[in-house]
Amino acid sequence: MKIAVFSIPELSLGKHNVKDSRLDQVDAITRSKKKTYAQLELVAGDLVLDAEAILVLKDSVTDLILKDLEFVETRLSRTEQEQEKKFLIKLKGILEKEEPVFTQQFSDEEKKMISTYGMSTARPIIDAERSELGSLNDILSRCLKASGFISFFTTGEKETRAWPVKKGTSAWEAAGQVHSDIQKGFIRAEVISFNDFIQAGSETQAKQQGKMRLEAKDYVVQDADLMNFRFNK
Repeated sequence: MKIAVFSIPELSLGKHNVKDSRLDQVDAITRSKKKTYAQLELVAGDLVLDAEAILVLKDSVTDLILKDLEFVETRLSRTEQEQEKKFLIKLKGILEKEEPVFTQQFSDEEKKMISTYGMSTARPIIDAERSELGSLNDILSRCLKASGFISFFTTGEKETRAWPVKKGTSAWEAAGQVHSDIQKGFIRAEVISFNDFIQAGSETQAKQQGKMRLEAKDYVVQDADLMNFRFNK
């Protein structure tokens, strides 16, 4: 996933690991040959259309709001559709109160209209102080959470890995993150909650204690679930 960065030259663009102490705990138990954290890619602010969220210094949020307000006023002066005019006036009122668009509630139809505008503040905004920039991992973790993402884990002899997915993702959708063939042949997901895994001390012990559940396609993945997918090859 991508995060657009505005006016923070101290941060290097590109891919960054989001270190997660929970994954470290799982890896310490399973001792896999490889450990793979979730990754975020920081991109330049002009690539906001490809980004899940925006990272900006706290005192620069107003600049994004003003940019969107300018767009709305220009669009309002040009559109001849009464329905769109009403909605643009609504957006104008929100922005004039210096409130980002993403903080508001909209109907499904309004959301569709917003998606065509490419407005900066329609995405979650993570504001940071310069004093926080030294702790990049904390900022990245905030970005992941603010964008509506959680992580599920897979583990084994070869690799312990975090897979970032949107909140509300089903087990079937999560299987597709691992591999499309697993999704196509999905049978069941073996799920152990993070706390149960850590308390049990191993996957085998968790199974023996009845902590492993077999879940169907529509199971909603929970943050830090340990998952293994049964599938037809």
